[in-house]
Amino acid sequence: MMPLTLASVGEENMILKIGGNPEVKKHLEDLGFVVGGSVSIINTIGGNLIVNVKDARIAISREMAQKIFV
Repeated sequence: MMPLTLASVGEENMILKIGGNPEVKKHLEDLGFVVGGSVSIINTIGGNLIVNVKDARIAISREMAQKIFV
């Protein structure tokens, strides 16, 4: 298990755990980051990530990506 920030671009990963406080977990769930779901990194820009989750492209900060474990 590793944070999403260490995953390779283009590689599809399964979300194993969401960390952080309850508000952060709820926010990430609302965006589509749920345990058991798949996520892939499309691009990285200045440490921030553009990811594909549930057929949607979402930009998240490096800080948020550190709380998503794959």
